[in-house]
This record gives sequence, structure tokens and C-alpha cells, in this order.
Amino acid sequence: MSIVNTLSLESNRKIKINFDGGDLSSDAGLLLIKEFVSKLGIDKLFCKSFKTNDSALFRYHTDKENLLQMIYMIIAGYFEDDSSDELTNDPVFKAVLNKDTLASQPTISRFHNRMDEDSLKQFLSINQILRKKVYSIQMPEAIILDLYSTLLNAYGKQEGRAFNFHYQNNGYHPLVCYDGITGDLIKIQLRDGTQYSSTGVVDFLQPILYEYLEGFPEIKLLLRGDSGFATPGLYKQCEENGTGYVIRLKENAILRDKASYLVDELDEITKNNKVDYAVVYGEFMYQAGPWPYERRVVCKVEKPENQMTYMYTFIVTNMESSPEYLIKFYCKRGLMENFIKESKTGFDFASVSSHTRIVNANRLQIHELAYNIFNWFRRLALSANMRKQRIDTVRLKLLKIAAKVIRSARYMTFKLCSSCPYKDEFYETISNISKLCIQLE
Repeated sequence: MSIVNTLSLESNRKIKINFDGGDLSSDAGLLLIKEFVSKLGIDKLFCKSFKTNDSALFRYHTDKENLLQMIYMIIAGYFEDDSSDELTNDPVFKAVLNKDTLASQPTISRFHNRMDEDSLKQFLSINQILRKKVYSIQMPEAIILDLYSTLLNAYGKQEGRAFNFHYQNNGYHPLVCYDGITGDLIKIQLRDGTQYSSTGVVDFLQPILYEYLEGFPEIKLLLRGDSGFATPGLYKQCEENGTGYVIRLKENAILRDKASYLVDELDEITKNNKVDYAVVYGEFMYQAGPWPYERRVVCKVEKPENQMTYMYTFIVTNMESSPEYLIKFYCKRGLMENFIKESKTGFDFASVSSHTRIVNANRLQIHELAYNIFNWFRRLALSANMRKQRIDTVRLKLLKIAAKVIRSARYMTFKLCSSCPYKDEFYETISNISKLCIQLE
């Protein structure tokens, strides 16, 4: 121990500090992610299915290794390329990547810049293959396709960055589709900041419908969308592909007139009580100008507590359930706000700092992949008491565990923190991973 590099606290001279602790890491929980990645064959899939258009005959850090490094870094909370330099000798990262040293920041940045349209197609294919593997372990009965558009703030001179009037800010305005039940991110597509919510939604959705209708015909498909997606093309697409949908309509005079019988009913209910909350549900057939035929519209008219004005909700649908059930089903799409929040804050989806649009689009796909891998890990491997916890909580409890590396001639032993309060959850997660049975290889 070097006396020169040893410090004492002024508050307590008996406490000494130095950096001679040995080969240590604060990210030992990544070993769980490594085991899960290996169990699903994700590393082998990358090796077989991902390759940038690179003219170099040899690279010390391959595309597959760079992609895995970025995914491990994102899951561990290191979002910037610069973090590669800081982690280059971290023993856990070297172990999970099976490398002597990590790729540096310039190497990672060049890796990003090599990605193009072909890379986007590869990411789409990789996600589809991984979904098949996950579904072979746990097949869902239904998938709720929650459509949404959100803003990714951008502060530089990125190609496609523009002012979005709805969000009153500059950035990109991607289309996203989550599974409303599991939180899986089915697809995300980067778009310029000025694009309207529903722009390109039919082309965006068709590959998803084809994937499920052809690959998983036993899974029931449902779709939810707000009034930004109220377009006849989307209704027609869902109807032709056997997909049930609930999509909100923007309120207008014609819709209010058709719901007038509900207003009369609500007046009768509230005539002796103008204070408490009251609500009525109903339905009618409606044909807007561009529609070739009438469609079913369910509606809700409600009087908020301590208010005299009525509020309307109109939903166009091809489903047969009761109006009350369908409107409550639509309102549950608010859960997707939590998925988007976790994607942005926990996986830094707004990391679109490259100058060109195509590189930013590929960066976004890497972050999507990291999000999905963690979401599958949470659902299939984590202990039962942690499966509803967000990424920040899981990082704090299970991934950010201190460990010391002891090397022998044959083994590398990670000695984890003895005072870790989540030992049982760690062991249970390891056990759950070993029990996973993947029927698709």
C-alpha cells in the first residue's frame, strides 16, 4: 500500500482512503445480463445476422462485439460513447464481452457512422427473431399494439431536426408501437420533427401485422391509438388484417349531435345533484366524409365533479364489446406513457447526437434493442418481487453491485459485496435463467 496515495478524512483521522483495492467493479450485476444474453443466443445471433458495410478486411473490435458492448453499456446506464474510454479496463465488462480491453470512444463512434439502411433492416430482423425466441418461452394470448408518437429533443444541427408545434420544441418525432400488456417495444421509426402523428403509419404498421398474422396466428391482435391516428387508411388496414381497434376521434358538432340522447340521459341523472361526478355511455353509427361506409362509434359523456360542463369521448371501433368496456380499454393506453418515460430516462432514447439522420436512426435501434433485452430479462428471469420495478430501481438493486476479481490459473472468481441486501434475488435470477426453455434455435 502506498502511503503517499493514502488520504485521511479531516472529520475522522482513523478513516484512511486509497485506490489500492485491486481489480474491482461496481457493475457485477451485468453478469446476470450476460447469462441471459447467452441463454437466448443473442450473441450468436449478432455474429450471424449483423454486419455493417465495412470495407476493412480486419478489425480488432468486430461489429458484433461493438454492438454487444453498447447494449451492455446502455443497460448499465452508460449512454455516451465517451464512457467506453472510462470502462476500457473494467473487469466485469471485459468478462461479459470476453475481451482484454473494450473498444474506445473513437472506435465506437466509427462503428455508428458505418451503419446505414441495411443496418436498419438487420435490426428489424434481429428483433423479430428474438421475439420468436421469447414467445417460444412464454406465448402471449393477445398483443395490444399501442401506437404513439413522441418527441426526442435535439439541440444541435442534426439532419431532420425541426420544430414540432405540438411539443413546442426542436427534435425528432418518431413513431412508436409498444405492446400494451408487456411493455415490449415492437417497433420504433425515426422521423423528422415536423411530421404529423399519423404520417406513414400504414407503412409502419404493415410489417408488424404481417409478422404476427403469419408467424403467430394464434395471438389475438388489438390496436389502440389517439386522435392523431384517426385516419381511414388505418381503419381499413386493421379491418382487412383481422385486427380489432379502438381509436379516438376528435370531437366535432356532428358527433355531439349524435350523442345528444346521452346528454338528455345525463341531465336526468344529475338534475337533483349537480356536484358529484356522473357518466353515461352509448354508441351510434357514423360516417365521416372520407369514409366509404359507416363505422361503429362508442362514446362517453361525463360531468366532472364540481363542474357544470360536460366532457365527451368518442372512439371509433370494429370491436363488439360494450361501450363502457371499450372506452375503459382505450383509457388504459395511458400505461404506455410509463413505457415511453422509461425508454427515454432509463435507456436514453434521445441519444440522437450524430449529424446524419441515418446514423441517429441506427443509434435509436440499438437503444431499442437494449430496452427490449432488459424488458425480456425482467419478465422472464427476475425474481417475482422485482418484475414490476423500473430499470433505475433494478440497476440500483441488482446491477450496481460491487465485486472484486480473483484470478487463478483456471478460473476467474467475482467476489460480490458481502453486505449486498439482494443476494436472494440475485441467486433466484440465476436459477430462473437456467430454467428457461427455448424451443426455437
